[in-house]
Amino acid sequence: MTSIGEQLSRDDLLAVVFESVREIMPTVEPARLRPELHLRDLGADSVDRVEIIVTVLDWLGLAEPLASFTDLSDIDAMVDLLYRRTRS
Repeated sequence: MTSIGEQLSRDDLLAVVFESVREIMPTVEPARLRPELHLRDLGADSVDRVEIIVTVLDWLGLAEPLASFTDLSDIDAMVDLLYRRTRS
């Protein structure tokens, strides 16, 4: 069985993350969404960050421990992790 993520490019995965941010934090201006920022830079508290990650994982059909996302430096690093996980 394959996950939906296997069919997505890295850019598609970035779009999924950004869409999840907009869903969980609707007051964030789309122009502020940049891969080099951390979710904290966008005003996401710990609950927001967990909700964003869970939303992305659910959408992609991935089962990844939340701890995998703890030390990521920015959204770009999150997308890299998601891309690797969808290919393994």
